[in-house]
Amino acid sequence: MTGRPAESFETIPVAPAEQVEGGARETSVPAPGGQRRYDLDRAQLSDILAGEPSFRVAQVWDALYRRGADSGECTDLPLGLRDRLAAHPSLAPSLVKLAELEADGEEPGGDRRGAPDGQRTGAEGTVKWVFGLEDGPSVETVLMGYHDRSTVCVSSQAGCAMGCTFCATGQAGFSRQLTRGEIVEQVVVAARAARERGMRRLGNVVFMGMGEPLANYRSVSAAITSLTADVGLSARRITVSTVGVVPGIERMAAEGRPVGLALSLHAANDALRSELVPQNRRYGLAKLSEACSAWTRRTGRRLSLEWACMKGVNDSSRDMAELAGFARPLGAHVNLIPLNSTPGWRCEATPAGTVEELADQLRRSGVNATVRRNRGRSIAAACGQLAATSQPRRRPVPTMMETALTGGRGS
Repeated sequence: MTGRPAESFETIPVAPAEQVEGGARETSVPAPGGQRRYDLDRAQLSDILAGEPSFRVAQVWDALYRRGADSGECTDLPLGLRDRLAAHPSLAPSLVKLAELEADGEEPGGDRRGAPDGQRTGAEGTVKWVFGLEDGPSVETVLMGYHDRSTVCVSSQAGCAMGCTFCATGQAGFSRQLTRGEIVEQVVVAARAARERGMRRLGNVVFMGMGEPLANYRSVSAAITSLTADVGLSARRITVSTVGVVPGIERMAAEGRPVGLALSLHAANDALRSELVPQNRRYGLAKLSEACSAWTRRTGRRLSLEWACMKGVNDSSRDMAELAGFARPLGAHVNLIPLNSTPGWRCEATPAGTVEELADQLRRSGVNATVRRNRGRSIAAACGQLAATSQPRRRPVPTMMETALTGGRGS
């Protein structure tokens, strides 16, 4: 990857809204190689199908979004039309599969709550794809099958400019924004794969892959609109993650769409968080809390706080007290996540038993807390690991963290 280093970016400006006359659908950033199948709107598809009966537009649209079918697979279309559509450059896919990795169900010690007799079922498993983009960068997408649901974790950018010290994507740097179509295509590919693998129907989308979703607001917002209107997913089953891009959170609050919001917090004091999450130097915890509070009031939804537990860095009793102080006024739910290793970050994960004790401390403090079980760690598909295998360049751990990494911060 030839992306720019993360340390050269403090933030990426949140793009302004671009309203389409007569509706609220936003446009996506331009595709570097020209528009592809999921960047087209119905009017553009209709132009491609000029001379065909009008119902062909709905047929092709449904095949693309509901079935994830290529033109050649649409046996309900005349052969000549199939050939013509297959040759049209705007109906080519945006993503080229470079690698596909699979892991069985839950990792050791995984969460089996609610599964029949605690047993693994055929609907479970984790699949990670590395997709190449036409202009060179690659992105990663993860499909997670559970006994009762399937979820896809999608990327919103090729790389990331936020520079979070413990995240493989942040260590690799930023290449470019993804278009609406490149985001939607990840979901459509995953939905088809879930069907073909006998998993539960794909019903959940989390924007927790590569990139900062709120730094690519136009494309992410337009993709969410398409996922609900065209793919048929519920907005309430779509979650957008952010490291704390306050203008984006404020815009989500103003729009009031019922998608979920997950804040990657990881520290609840400004000094430590600014080291772990450089975006905090621009939008500190006070501004962040205010924006999240406005979002919860406007949407009526509960905020999720993500906390990667790092041994000797953010896993003390004091850290949990600070986290509780941030979470309680927001009525937030806390997900504690044992740190997943990445090549550019020397910190160890908090031991599993200690993570459970931290969760108990939060609960005693009046905070709803759970421990998130890792999925796909063996294929570098777990939280914070995307780009750990496909993007070899790494930036070093900041020297500011050396004391915490070697001696801890105490309890």
